[in-house]
Amino acid sequence: MMYKKFLSGLAILPLSTSALAQMTWQVSQTDFGGTGLMQMPSGRMAEEGEFNLGINYNEDYYHYSASIQLMSWLESTIRYTRVPDVLYNQNEAYSGDTIYTDKGIDLKLRLLNESYWLPETSIGVRDIGGTGLFDGEFIAATKRFGNLDLTLGIGWGYLGQRGNITNPFCSAKDSFCDRNGGLKDTGGSVDYDKWFKGPSAIFGGIEYQTPYEPLRVKIEYDGNDYSEDFPLGTPGNTMPQHTPWNFGLNYRINDWGDAKVSYQRGDTLTLGFNFYTNFNQLKAVWRDDAKPKLLTKQEKKDAENNWQNVMNELANNAGYKQAEISVDEDTLIVKATQTKYRDRDEALERAATILANNTSSNIKHFSIIEQQDGVELTQTDIAKSVYISSATYMSIDGNINDAFSETKPAGTTDGSILANNKEKLTYGLSPTLKQSLGGPESFYLFNFGINAASEYKLTDNIELSGSIYFNLFDNYDKYNYVENSPHIRNYSTPRVRTMFRAYVHDNPIRLNNLQLTWFEQPSTNIFTQVYGGYLETMFAGVGTEILYRQNNTNWAVGLDMNLISQRDPDSWFGVYEDDYFFYDEAACNSQVPSCQAYVLSKGTTGHVTGYYMPEWSLLQDTLFKVSFGQFLGGDVGTRVDFSKQFKSGVTVGAYATFTDLTAEEYGEGSYNKGFYVSIPFDVMTIKPSTSRANLAWQPITRDGGQMLSKKHQLFNKTDARSPWYQRPSSVE
Repeated sequence: MMYKKFLSGLAILPLSTSALAQMTWQVSQTDFGGTGLMQMPSGRMAEEGEFNLGINYNEDYYHYSASIQLMSWLESTIRYTRVPDVLYNQNEAYSGDTIYTDKGIDLKLRLLNESYWLPETSIGVRDIGGTGLFDGEFIAATKRFGNLDLTLGIGWGYLGQRGNITNPFCSAKDSFCDRNGGLKDTGGSVDYDKWFKGPSAIFGGIEYQTPYEPLRVKIEYDGNDYSEDFPLGTPGNTMPQHTPWNFGLNYRINDWGDAKVSYQRGDTLTLGFNFYTNFNQLKAVWRDDAKPKLLTKQEKKDAENNWQNVMNELANNAGYKQAEISVDEDTLIVKATQTKYRDRDEALERAATILANNTSSNIKHFSIIEQQDGVELTQTDIAKSVYISSATYMSIDGNINDAFSETKPAGTTDGSILANNKEKLTYGLSPTLKQSLGGPESFYLFNFGINAASEYKLTDNIELSGSIYFNLFDNYDKYNYVENSPHIRNYSTPRVRTMFRAYVHDNPIRLNNLQLTWFEQPSTNIFTQVYGGYLETMFAGVGTEILYRQNNTNWAVGLDMNLISQRDPDSWFGVYEDDYFFYDEAACNSQVPSCQAYVLSKGTTGHVTGYYMPEWSLLQDTLFKVSFGQFLGGDVGTRVDFSKQFKSGVTVGAYATFTDLTAEEYGEGSYNKGFYVSIPFDVMTIKPSTSRANLAWQPITRDGGQMLSKKHQLFNKTDARSPWYQRPSSVE
């Protein structure tokens, strides 16, 4: 049986025409800087769920951005700014001819909604965690008057360099009068002490919606005089500003994007494009099997007790596979794994109809137990007569849901087994793309290949699984983070992740994973897994995970512990038997970080992780994961992961890891961080599915704060307990 499985990275899948048609958004009528057309921000927020990719070019900068309206009151943006006349590093061995790239994150929060009298007002911080080159803060207010949108704001830092007013906070406290303008070599750290300090400036703008609907005209007064911009540090390259007024045109291309042109500083032409969608509004058009209809008594005679047909219908129509059917007195019990519908109510209603059509009158109840890898997660009991009465409208006030008990933890319901269709072997192929942006050797590093994977069930809850990765394309030949690398200034951790070129580019076909896993449920709310083998591309070992998770609760807590050894990249089955020291070990002192191991022959890693899904109105449909423990490199600290799920099921998340490594010991970026988007298959295809595709990227890869890439995560496996990954979607 073919199955679809995607590793961490981008799953390349064709989008259905209907999905493409729905991947649009209505662009906010005013946004001077949020989409990069002009320089100054507005007070406007987009609709919740709107996602925007922006590209802007002029002779001084290449701007790339990705923005997401996480909540109605919160917008987040990742920015990359490339400087065409400046090298990333003057050392050719370090970065070759790669041009300088500045990375930063922006946050914008709404303070006031627009009303008849009040403007929409927002506060924002730009270039959080960057080098400080483009950092700035602002408060902006925007009000619409017919076809005109007016914005007025005050900026600090990069947005207030003109200094045309006195910093209003300076009069309250002297420390706000000056701003540290130094740049950080490593980037990554957040300079809270700079916020709203130093020079400030008034900025503003007007946007006019022309009678020709696709066209908008923008004029703004710039709060920056560009006297401190980066190119000034390069001989012969200056950035004068002949006028503080900027002018722009915005042309809507259908509903999926904008083409933009602006004239800035009196001498600079900027071209830009933006592409949009809205994750809340994505809808799929499924070509799904019709819901089964209840049969009459005469029609049922030939259907009763044909259990093989029942299992086929449950699998194909209701999505319950790997099923086992048993009977206990007057109750028919179905134990199965749900693989089709994220909406469990849809699956249960279809299953109830199938069972009602295929059981005799002596069966009074159905019990559907959802399993995963032999572990029973939830149990739903169905009163057969109540369901038939409601489904056939025999009761005036009948409701189908009245027949279903509240989903509860699976009990110990057993009976005489009538049939099962459990398959031992599953296998499949999946495309895999892993990527990193903004690195020294190349702005975009990637590897793309095919993963051939299979799983064999020794028992219901013991699995032998493996996969072989075939690397098809990559540009890791540019990646010079190798032995004698100019990047490495110390060895504060072993080389646990920065050796990935050796595992992928230098060895394009390799055993990716081979492990034995035992799943168990010692008690109602405790789930465990024990595993051993070649756990991921770079590490072998043994480990265990324990998860405590009650049914229908918004929290869980887990613990994982692992003994690991770094795999030899030149061998499918070999591991390093000894730590390798880059420098002469005899000359090393334990107090000197540069004498740490080059690879990790033996080590431990593990974390205590808390999961929490807030029920607060300000943080609806969000998940916090906080892990504390020891990471692969031996550093100890905390990883914080925050994700937001939209109505379509698309999930957007980010994580940051802070350990006992200093910024200098970690290296460029100061700490480990990354971003990801998880997209349900059934948003992109014409069939319902519980599978997902994942897009993940890191700004830069270093060895600190790295976690083991386990094949299975118990929080994901037990999702049916309190659905997060498999929530219902919007379907037309």
